[in-house]
Amino acid sequence: MQWKIHGERPIYENPWVNVWLTDVEQPDGRRWEYHVVKLRHLAVAAVINDRQEILMMWRHRFITDAWAWELPMGLVEVGETAAEAATREVLEETGWRPGPMKPLIYAEPANGITDSQHHVFRADGATYVGPPTEKNESDRIEWIPITNIRGMIDRREIVSSGSLVGLLYVLMDEAIR
Repeated sequence: MQWKIHGERPIYENPWVNVWLTDVEQPDGRRWEYHVVKLRHLAVAAVINDRQEILMMWRHRFITDAWAWELPMGLVEVGETAAEAATREVLEETGWRPGPMKPLIYAEPANGITDSQHHVFRADGATYVGPPTEKNESDRIEWIPITNIRGMIDRREIVSSGSLVGLLYVLMDEAIR
């Protein structure tokens, strides 16, 4: 069943997050204002080396006050493709220049509240070029064996939606090869 949109208006806007009120009508005729969070698109990179290890970052997220492993990721800038953003983020956050980005999977992680789009890519191989230029992203950068990923997910050592979507797809791909 499709909801009808009668109009929308911003109630808060900044470069990171925008909150809109959308005047919606549900199929049963109920009409009300719905809060929508509008975000810039996210690019995520699963970089895998020839030893079947995946490039990951150990980082703290202050909002949930939690430490976890994540794939390199970041917002797509104006004038940049999602693949270009994924490449840029890997280099800035890890110091590794990834091989060519290939689309892996597309996801909308919370499409009942936000229009956020996650573009997840896979790169096979990377070249180390030096320390990360983005100093505030992670405490550690490591190549993690793909065989360890499932256990890390089960132990909640990986919890970020963008990372989980990409890693689970990589695991699925590896299982059917």
